[in-house]
Amino acid sequence: MPSFKIKVKWGKEIFQDVEADTDEEPLVFKAQLFALTGVQPERQKVMLKGAILTDSSWDKVKLRDGAMVLMMGTKDEDMLVQPVEKTKFIEDMDERELSKAMDMPAGLQNLGNTCYMNATVQCLKTVPELRTALTRFGGNVSLGGGQDADNLTAALRDLYTTMDKGNTVPPIIMLQVLHNAFPRFAERGEGGGYQQQDANECWVEMLRLLQAKAPSTESSTKASAVEQFLGIECSSETKCAEAEGEEPSKSVEKFLQFSCYIDKDVKYLHTGLKNRLSENIEKHSPSLGRDAQYIKSMAITRLPGYITIQMVRFHFKQKEAVNAKVLKDVKFPVMLDMFEMCSTEMQDRLRPARTQFKEYEDWLVYQASTVKGKGKTEALRAEREAQDGEGHEDWWFSEDVGSSNSGYYILQAVLTHKGRSSNSGHYVGWVRQKGDTWLKCDDDEVSPIHEEDVLKLSGGGDWHTAYLLVYGPRKLPKVRGQKEAGSDVTEDMQTS
Repeated sequence: MPSFKIKVKWGKEIFQDVEADTDEEPLVFKAQLFALTGVQPERQKVMLKGAILTDSSWDKVKLRDGAMVLMMGTKDEDMLVQPVEKTKFIEDMDERELSKAMDMPAGLQNLGNTCYMNATVQCLKTVPELRTALTRFGGNVSLGGGQDADNLTAALRDLYTTMDKGNTVPPIIMLQVLHNAFPRFAERGEGGGYQQQDANECWVEMLRLLQAKAPSTESSTKASAVEQFLGIECSSETKCAEAEGEEPSKSVEKFLQFSCYIDKDVKYLHTGLKNRLSENIEKHSPSLGRDAQYIKSMAITRLPGYITIQMVRFHFKQKEAVNAKVLKDVKFPVMLDMFEMCSTEMQDRLRPARTQFKEYEDWLVYQASTVKGKGKTEALRAEREAQDGEGHEDWWFSEDVGSSNSGYYILQAVLTHKGRSSNSGHYVGWVRQKGDTWLKCDDDEVSPIHEEDVLKLSGGGDWHTAYLLVYGPRKLPKVRGQKEAGSDVTEDMQTS
């Protein structure tokens, strides 16, 4: 069946040229109406000449171009308010009630093994500059055709706008766009439902399309906001280990995420990241006329403001034809320092901002130990609170807005997997809300947790295990102790 452009009358409003693709389930069309009106699909009554559209079939509704469809339904904010309930205390609330009381952000409905997409969407949402870039994109979703990059960029923009209203959202259009762009994500199992997919593949493919359409800021030389705020650049040198006289090959490599390879010696994230910078490979040697061993060395020459790290936890087992999981416990920090992974030239560029951070840390410790008597723990808490305040120094180089000028990062999102294979199990997004309070985004259930619980997601068993880590810029407050010229505190620091 074809695609039609129709009119939709809802109350006093008439929406022109609404696209209805009868090859898709009616629920997809209702999701479009939800985006236009704010009326949840389950509360919509869609009619044409007395025939009512069901969620599963177009049989009773015969569309044609220009047809006027009547929709009835009330959006959330216009629903009648329930009578005032008896006061309920926090300690008596279950997780769902607690989420509502604490004004939790919107969750995403699982549409059948779509937790991989929901977790990806929630973690990407923690990059505010990317969200701002999406609002500058002027395109619209066209389920009947159009470019995949246009459709996905517009769909994600519209989904975030809907999520900002605070209610659970069925991401039907987002899923349909994802399926159109990547048909493998639409594969179905023996029971007819969607098969589970790899969340990292979803992350990579979504960023690739966003890279083509999400605009960078006017002051940036980067082609897109994705490159500007998430792009890593490395210098690479490949040298033959068997022929010292052979000239090494040099190149520049660009990534949108940094990989942490896990082996028996990797217990901490920092070790795995350093191992990524050196590897042995085998390839043809022109000087020896045969395959030989080469050593490939890399060093970071450009750090983005937001760095994504993939914990390489899956490897393909040929015999079972499955991506088996590495369960090893690998600890990751709240504060990440990428200085050692950078080239010498890059390290020199990072030092001025790092010196300012060191002075700030010294002042915080001094304040905590003399004024409050609690020392470094209290100082760390004070800095975390300052991260959420307003008025920070630029965390980028002036000639490269969106980069990191210090190499310091703060953990802001974790995407986890629970299970033994990337194509089974369950994915969840964990995002930092404020201070040491985090949110567990488990599809449509969003609940508050403590940062200590997030750090337990490091692996070692069948529990939720970190698969993707998203670190954001560590921010230096503009107003800090060492700028208080003439104060007693500053003078004491200089003379001590």
